[in-house]
Amino acid sequence: MSIDMNDLKSRMQGAVDMLEKEYTGLRTGRASVNMLEPVTVDVYGAKMPLNQVANVSVPENRMLAVQVWDANNTKAVEKAIRESGLGLNPQAEGTLIRVPVPELSTERRTELQKVAGKYAEQARVAIRNIRRDGMDGLKKAEKDSEISEDEHKRMSDEVQKITDQFIKNVDDHLAKKEADVMKV
Repeated sequence: MSIDMNDLKSRMQGAVDMLEKEYTGLRTGRASVNMLEPVTVDVYGAKMPLNQVANVSVPENRMLAVQVWDANNTKAVEKAIRESGLGLNPQAEGTLIRVPVPELSTERRTELQKVAGKYAEQARVAIRNIRRDGMDGLKKAEKDSEISEDEHKRMSDEVQKITDQFIKNVDDHLAKKEADVMKV
């Protein structure tokens, strides 16, 4: 058999997982420890992820707290957050850095919705490409007489059903993210 349904499912799930990861970086109006995930800090002569030099927590809805483990790195962490392009303005108090999360403007919310839509479309395209690979595999298997025409039809329907489920999953994620972005 030249097509493995579990392989197709796991590849499609990979596209959905990637979408979820991209969505964690999309800033909504609320603070989230994932917001600082892309931040890297210049310490000990190397660039290190923020989570390897400090602990990030959310004490309030609109506030992040970054507890730096080594006091010598506080300035570097503060600078990395400020220059990360996330639009955040950290304030250091000893080894604790408070990062207020500003309210999003209506324009920024609309922009974030468009970005969320773009990410969702990329995931849909990836899923459709995986579907196409599966369908091509079925055509080849039928042509090489590995499966019958009826078997090809049945398996094609199954591939389509799996694809529809994953596309719906992406659409659900998008709707949830859009609602999250527009929440005031």
